[in-house]
Amino acid sequence: MKLILTAEVTGLGAPGDVVEVKDGYGRNYLVPQGFAMRATKGAEKQVASIKRAREVREVRDTAHAREIKTQLEALSVKLPTRAGSAGRLFGSVTVADVVAAVKAAGGPILDKRTVELGAPIKTLGTHQVVVRIQGDVSAKVALEVTPA
Repeated sequence: MKLILTAEVTGLGAPGDVVEVKDGYGRNYLVPQGFAMRATKGAEKQVASIKRAREVREVRDTAHAREIKTQLEALSVKLPTRAGSAGRLFGSVTVADVVAAVKAAGGPILDKRTVELGAPIKTLGTHQVVVRIQGDVSAKVALEVTPA
């Protein structure tokens, strides 16, 4: 099945890429979740607009990506959340919480899809969060979860 990606899919491609996937994967997951659309003649125009939008948001080059990496790794990111007396959180820290905390700490505005938490964060303390900036350039951000 030939599809055009409308969102970044890890291991498959970026928005605007035309990919060939198995029928079940495309029909049952990618299309219903809004990650892709069928590749038709009319969709070619949408590919051009998706690629233009991606170029505006995309990191210019590897040097710019490394600059963003050093900026992120130098940040002191604190996230105040509600927690019990034993240090366990009421709920867990989400990717949106991390993006907001980085922005509040004076860092760049991040796309939620580039932040990887690994395991769910459910305790107070310092945790490592990985931010994929470009291709092989990723930054490790130290996130300090504190009681509110």
